[in-house]
Amino acid sequence: MSQITKRALEESLKHLLLQKPLNKITINDIAEDCGINRMTFYYHFKDIYDLIEWSCLEDAQKALAGKKTYDTWQEGFLHIFEAVKENKPFVMNVYRSVSREQIENYLFSLTYDLLLGVVNEQADGMSVRDEDKAFIANVYKYTFVGLMLEWIKGDMKEDPKRIIDRLTLVIHGSVRNALERLRADSSLSKL
Repeated sequence: MSQITKRALEESLKHLLLQKPLNKITINDIAEDCGINRMTFYYHFKDIYDLIEWSCLEDAQKALAGKKTYDTWQEGFLHIFEAVKENKPFVMNVYRSVSREQIENYLFSLTYDLLLGVVNEQADGMSVRDEDKAFIANVYKYTFVGLMLEWIKGDMKEDPKRIIDRLTLVIHGSVRNALERLRADSSLSKL
């Protein structure tokens, strides 16, 4: 029953975001739209931003299910674009509000998980420190999130497939190359 109520609250928030900006929506508005009392909202979420974060994470898990390998990262990234576009009024409203940082944090954690999966797969059989793998995943995370934030800022007009195709051309083979260079660098530092 808890997940059903959470999803109903999420739908109410998204419905209200079609009518007014986030900073004009109250918990009473959400509870009334959802047909529950205010305390039920607080049973599930501490505030509206907690609901937003939960909603983003739910969408992220659906978007990335099984897409964390070198061969499927493009598909995973495309699913992220599609999930964001599917929730355009929600994302644009949150992006333009005081909680823009939540969209960035959501995208950072989402892309980091995707990329770390790719980096770990590419590092299989190599002796590369975890901190070096994390560093590589972070470098790509900032690239991906920067591209996505520009796309959101541009009102999501550019075709995500085109963005991913161009990105693939730029980074093809570079994860493995970076791992090999960092492996060599860490073995030199031990001498």
